[in-house]
Amino acid sequence: MDIKMEVSTLKGVGPKLTEKLNKCGIFTIYDLLLYFPRDYEFIKSDVDFDEIDGEEKQILSCRVIGYDRDIKTKNGKVLSTIKFDYNGHIVLGKWFNQKYIKNTFKMNNTYDLVGKFKKIGKMLEVVNPMVGCNDAKKSEIIPKYPLKGDLNDRVIAKLINEALDKVIITDNLPKYILEKYNLLDLDTAIREIHFPKGKIELTSAVNRLKFQELFTYSMKLLLLKNNLRSSDGISFQWHDELVKLKESLPFKLTDAQTNVVRDILRDQKSKYSMNRLVQGDVGSGKTIVALIAIFNVIKNGYQATLMAPTEILANQHYKEALKIYKDFDIKVELLTGSTSAKEKKRIKELILGGTPLLVVGTHALIQEDVDFTNLGLAITDEQHRFGVEQRNKLINKGRRPDVLVMTATPIPRTLALYMYSDLDVSIIDQLPPGRKKIDTRFYTDKNRMEAYDLALREISSGRQVYIVCPLIEENEKMELNSVETLYEELKSDVFKNVTVEILHGKMKPKEKDDIINSFKEGNTKVIISTTVIEVGVNVPNASVMIIENSERFGLAQLHQLRGRVGRGEYASYCILIGKANNNKTKKRMEIMTSSTDGFFISEQDLKLRGAGEMFGLRQSGDIGLVLADIYEDIDILKCSRYEASKLISSNERENVKLCIEISKSIERYSRYICFN
Repeated sequence: MDIKMEVSTLKGVGPKLTEKLNKCGIFTIYDLLLYFPRDYEFIKSDVDFDEIDGEEKQILSCRVIGYDRDIKTKNGKVLSTIKFDYNGHIVLGKWFNQKYIKNTFKMNNTYDLVGKFKKIGKMLEVVNPMVGCNDAKKSEIIPKYPLKGDLNDRVIAKLINEALDKVIITDNLPKYILEKYNLLDLDTAIREIHFPKGKIELTSAVNRLKFQELFTYSMKLLLLKNNLRSSDGISFQWHDELVKLKESLPFKLTDAQTNVVRDILRDQKSKYSMNRLVQGDVGSGKTIVALIAIFNVIKNGYQATLMAPTEILANQHYKEALKIYKDFDIKVELLTGSTSAKEKKRIKELILGGTPLLVVGTHALIQEDVDFTNLGLAITDEQHRFGVEQRNKLINKGRRPDVLVMTATPIPRTLALYMYSDLDVSIIDQLPPGRKKIDTRFYTDKNRMEAYDLALREISSGRQVYIVCPLIEENEKMELNSVETLYEELKSDVFKNVTVEILHGKMKPKEKDDIINSFKEGNTKVIISTTVIEVGVNVPNASVMIIENSERFGLAQLHQLRGRVGRGEYASYCILIGKANNNKTKKRMEIMTSSTDGFFISEQDLKLRGAGEMFGLRQSGDIGLVLADIYEDIDILKCSRYEASKLISSNERENVKLCIEISKSIERYSRYICFN
C-alpha cells in the first residue's frame, strides 16, 4: 500500500467518514498511522468471575445464548436485553433505545464485550457495552484518540489496524544508536503505540518515538547553525555615533546589558550572520539592547525589523525607539494590522526602495507583500509567542540578515542550550538600579477583600491597579472569575467611585490601544484584564497587580504579570488570590511570595511540573514536537542531541547522507517513518 493514498481507499471509508477524518487532520494513510492516541484506558481481559468488582472496565469474551423481549421503562425508554454466557455464568447485556442492537449479535457467536460488569448473584449485568475490534479487543490497554464530532475510537482503531496490515515500516536511525540506547525498532514502536501489549511495551514505544523526535529536532538546529557559520553574512562596522547614543541615554546601562551589547556588536562585525538569543528577566532592559543593535545596523546603511507578538507591545517599542533616536536622524515606522491602507502602502514602498530604517510591527511584517531589499537585522521579541516558522519567515525577508531573538520568559539555564541550540545565548541577569522589589502576597478566596482594600488605599494615594482574570466571560463549569463578571461586581461595590475599564484579546486593536493610553495617562485607575497585559504595558504609576484564580497560571506567567508593576518610584504589590487545596499549589505560591528572580522561579517550576505548562501553554508544539516535551524529556534530549552532533561531525559518507535525509524529513511527522 502506498501511504500517500487517500484514507478513502480503505475498506468502509465512504464520503461521510472521509469528511469526519479530514476534520481530524487525517487525509492519507500516512496521516492515519501517525494519528497517535491522546490517552489510554487500562482494561483487563477475560478475568475470573471472582475478580470482577463492577468498578473497573473489563473485556469479557461472551457467547450469545438468547434474546429477551424489548420492554418500555417507566421513563419511556426502550430496553433491549441479550443473554450471553461467560465461562458458565449468564451475562445480561442491556441497551437503551437501540432496537437494532439484536441484529448485530448472532446466536452462538462469541463477542468481546467492553464495559463495567456488575454481579447479581451468580450472574453478571452490563449496560451499553461496547464491542472490541481486531488487535485492540484483546489488549489490556485501549487507545483513546483525539476526536471531533461523532467519530469514535473504535473506528479509528479499526482503520489503523487495517492500514498496519498493509505496510512495512523500516528504520531510519543508525543501528548502533538503537543498540546503544536499547530502543525499539520503528515498526514495533508504531504498532505498540496504537495497540500496546502492556505498560512496559507502551513505555518503550513512546520513548523510541520521543528519541526520534528530539534527535531530528536537534539535527535540524545543529545543521542550521552549521549552515549559518559556513556561509557569509553581512559585516557591520562599529559606527562612531554608538558612543554618542550611549551617552545620550537617560540612564546608565547595567554591567549585564553592557556585556550583551558587546556580544551583539562582536557578532555584527563578524563576516558570519548573527544568530543570538537574549534572555532577560522582566524589566532587565532588553529593549534598549535591541535598539543599540538596530542603531548600528541602520547607521551602516541597512534596514532592521523588530517584530512583537501584540500591537500593544509593538506600539510601545515604536514610541521608545522614537524617543531614543530623536537626535540621531533614524527613520522609524510602525506596521501592524491596524495601520491604515494608505500608510501601509507608503511604508512598503520605503522598505522596497531600500531606505535605511527601522520597521516595528506585528505579524504584518511577514506578509508576502512586504519585501525588504536591504534587510540587515531581524529581531523577534517575546520569542515564546512565535513559532519557528514565523521566525524563519521574517529572516527570509533578507539575504542572510543578522538574527536577534529576545525573550522575557526565563528559561532554566540547564535547558536554554538545548532548546535553542541553533542560537548563541546571552543572558541579562541584572535589573537596572532603582527597580523596586515587589511585595508579593497570597490570599485565599475568603480573604480576597483585603487585596481590594489595599488597592483602594493605593488609588487614594494616586496610584493605579491591574486586576487579571483567567476568563473573559463567565463559565459555570470552570468556576473561575471572569473579566466581565468581576467588572460588574467591583464597579457596583468596591470601585463604584473609581474609573474602571475592561481589557481582553477579543477587542479590536483600536479599542485596546485607547484603554491602554487612558491608563497610561492616568485617566483610568483600574484595568480588569485577561493576560493580554502580560507583555508590553509599561505604566510606572501602576503599583498593584491582583491576580484572581492564581492557581490556574504557570509560575513563569505569574512572574511575567507581576513584572507589570514596580516600574516606577513607588512601593508595589502583587496579590495572588486563589485556592491552595494541595501541597503542590501551596509550594508554588510559596515560591512566588519568597522570590522575584525569574530564573530561580523557572528552575523551581521545572522541578514541580516539568512540562511545557511552565509557560502557561505546552510549548513543544511550537517547535514541531508531538510526543516529546522539551522539559520533561530533558534526559532523552541530551542523549539525542549528543548523537545528532556526533553524526553531523562524522565524515563517514553514509552518515553524512543520513544527515541530509533526516534534515529533509522535518515536515510534519515525516521524521518518524520510512515505508516500503
